[in-house]
Amino acid sequence: AQFATFPSPRGHGEGRGYLVTPTGLSGTAPVVLVVHENRGLNPYVKDVARRVAKAGFVAFAPDALHPLGGYPGNDDEGRSMQGSLDRGKIEQDFIAAARFIKAHKLSNGKLGAVGFCFGGYIVNMLAAVIPDTLNAGVPFYGTPAAKEIRPNIKAPLLIQLAELDRRVNASWPEYEADLKAAQVEYTMHMYPQTNHGFHNDS
Repeated sequence: AQFATFPSPRGHGEGRGYLVTPTGLSGTAPVVLVVHENRGLNPYVKDVARRVAKAGFVAFAPDALHPLGGYPGNDDEGRSMQGSLDRGKIEQDFIAAARFIKAHKLSNGKLGAVGFCFGGYIVNMLAAVIPDTLNAGVPFYGTPAAKEIRPNIKAPLLIQLAELDRRVNASWPEYEADLKAAQVEYTMHMYPQTNHGFHNDS
């Protein structure tokens, strides 16, 4: 595992992420962008990136807090730091990160994205904003992209929702209707008796 920086001219100028490659990788592999919650690149999300690499993918987990010096070491401070940043610029940083890792020398040209909470929204947003770049998306309890851009979505989506997560689930019926209208291939898993954030085992 190592860190890599990438240019983000429409975002904060430069982004930085945690890059993990499968052990013994020779040649290229599919790449997966791993998108953190609303608190920066904490140990939990770095661990998710390692799990993704263990499954045979090149994983790249950007830190939205890079312009402020990176994840501060605790989630509460990370949350307020992320809240202080321009959301539109953060989105541009993740678009730049997706393009960077897809074009990486270790990439076979297939890009997936997985994200949690805020990161789930980012996965949905990437599917709508860069439909020709993203090949598959797995949003965990993420709200959909803006309604007017949802018809752009092409990538198959594996949508993970928590039964007790009223806020995000309220957006699902309309999102599902829009995915059907756009003829997007999707599967939704609703996890019974779980709350928003259930994947976070830290």
